[in-house]
Order: sequence, then C-alpha cells, then structure tokens
Amino acid sequence: MTDQVPSVVPALDTEESVRAAIGSARRIVVKIGSSSLSSARRGLDDARLAALVAALADVHDAGRDIVLISSGAIAAGLKPLGLTRRPRDVAHQQAAAAVGQGLLIERYTEMFAHRDIRVGQVLLTPDDVAVRDNYHNALRALGTLLRMGVLPVVNENDTVATQEIRFGDNDRLAALVAQLVRADALVILSDVDALYTSHPDDPGAQAISFVPDVDELRVDTHRIGSAVGTGGMNTKVQAAQLAASAGIPVMLARANAVLDALHGAPVGTAFAPWTMPDRAVCCGWPMPHG
Repeated sequence: MTDQVPSVVPALDTEESVRAAIGSARRIVVKIGSSSLSSARRGLDDARLAALVAALADVHDAGRDIVLISSGAIAAGLKPLGLTRRPRDVAHQQAAAAVGQGLLIERYTEMFAHRDIRVGQVLLTPDDVAVRDNYHNALRALGTLLRMGVLPVVNENDTVATQEIRFGDNDRLAALVAQLVRADALVILSDVDALYTSHPDDPGAQAISFVPDVDELRVDTHRIGSAVGTGGMNTKVQAAQLAASAGIPVMLARANAVLDALHGAPVGTAFAPWTMPDRAVCCGWPMPHG
C-alpha cells in the first residue's frame, strides 16, 4: 500500500454521494466499541469478533487499507479477573485493561491469520496526537504498517491512562486517527443501528439516514450508553463532527452491518464532510506532504 496523496475533496452534499464515497474509499478507519464485541457478564464474544474479522478481511483482500480502532481491553479482562461488570474506579479499570489487552490482540492475531493477514498492535494516548514529537512517531508507525500490508489494530493505552479511560470509548481517537492517516472514510460501529431523533426506545423516535451538516444537528444523544463501554451516541456524533471538519465522510452503523457500511449500502447514518476542509492540519500539527 502507498501513502495517501492529498487531493481536492469533491462536493459530497447528498446522501447518495456520501455513501458512494465511503463505498469506494481506499483507506478506511473502522472503529468498534466494547458493547459490540462483548457483554457485561461474558467478556469477549468470539462470534462477534469472527464476524468483524471476516468482513474486514474481505475489504482488506480487495486492496483497501483498513485501520481498526478497537475497544474491548477492559471488557476482555473482566472474566479472567472474576469481575461481572466494568469497574467504576480507575485502578481496577487499569488492571482489567492490562489483562484484557493481551487477550484482545491475541484473538485478532489468530483470527486474521486464518485469512493470511498480519495485524500490528498500536496503543495510543491523546498525547500521541497532541504532542508534536509523539504525533510524528504515531504517523510514521501507522504509515509503515500500512505500506507493509499490515492491518493496524489501535486502542487507547488504558493501562497507563487516567482521564483517557473515560475518553469516549475511542470515538474521538478514531476521528483523530482518521485525520492522522489521511483516511478517505471513517466507519463507526455501534450496537445501535443508526442515529435517531431521540432515544430509540422512545415512541415516535425515527432513524436519521443522512446528516448533511453535523454542526446543525439538534437531537438529544446523551441518554444512550452501555454497561461495558464508556461511550454513547453523544461521543459518536462528536467524532463524526471532528472527522467531517477534516473533509472525511462518516458512517455510523450497527456492527453486524459492517460489510454493508463499507460498501456504501443504505444502512445506518451517513454524515457529509465539510466541503472546504483544512486537511493541511491534523490534530494541531502540519500534515507532511510528499
């Protein structure tokens, strides 16, 4: 795979054009949260992991670059530590992450190996995209992995993080990484099938298939969360806003519809990117050229 070359961002102002852009994207960041990979009581769900890996492997084999942002380290560590729910205190969250991250990457490594795909673990903190030297290190690492045909599996480094553990279940990190690697699209997978006008359980709640301007979105997204993750719909919309501001189209879809989402099918919610993005700057630092 080669590095992305900056290009003029076409006007993506209709649902059809946004979905088509995602369906033809060469480099895609895919984010999946803890609640889509596990349950509060059983930890990692191998069937869900296998379905995700199969879909991503199909897209990877078609010659498209995939960067996977995967939560699930804390959830994976619950069962081995005898915990039945996500701990509330930071110390136990860090302990669960320390145990679970190894289990999580081990499962990804084994499952992708069946498709002859190598994966590389990349653990990041917000400083890695906010501090100049760290940012360039992260950029080089991810770029090298992609050029070598390796599928990066990125997670926050929860074991050494404090506030970062409550950072939004990797939603914001996914948007920042999408900018970092100059992704053509960001796909956020959830246990909810789309963005709704209100809580999906509310009478009269309607799915929103297209958001032409996320800055103008006026819906209550604060009441949707999960027992094993830290994010919710609010953090996903914030991530969509961050990516869209960099000219990156975004798809929010249920995890079991990942292949449809990656092909631009009419699932989930599509977010249009800004038509005049400043893609020369990412995360506060100039993007390298050439």
